[in-house]
Amino acid sequence: MLSEKGLHGLEKQLQPFLLLLVKAANAVKDQDISNYPVFVVYQEEEAAGLGLPVVAAEATPDKWSINASTLEELAAKKVVAMENVDRFTSVYKTNEGTICCLVLHEGNAQFVFIPATDAGPAEVAED
Repeated sequence: MLSEKGLHGLEKQLQPFLLLLVKAANAVKDQDISNYPVFVVYQEEEAAGLGLPVVAAEATPDKWSINASTLEELAAKKVVAMENVDRFTSVYKTNEGTICCLVLHEGNAQFVFIPATDAGPAEVAED
């Protein structure tokens, strides 16, 4: 898992892409694809099979790739256990005005809610 310092650094690296991520999340919702868009943020290529590419690793200083996914895909691929879906949706709904990211780093996964504005540090939801 990323430390608080690591998460803050990641948030800074994602800032240039925040508007793109907000637009992508809104498109997922507006097109009735899902009410729960999730951005998979990763450096390891084995995570590339989740979602659709949005930002290539070469665009970020520490080579983070970002794919757009949904809760439904994550549950279908057993990234989120079915028994945790209700809890996930509850946490998701309490973080309105944020972008939900699933950060995959060194074999660990954690959900991070990044403010959709430059209003403050990321909130972390432990899974």
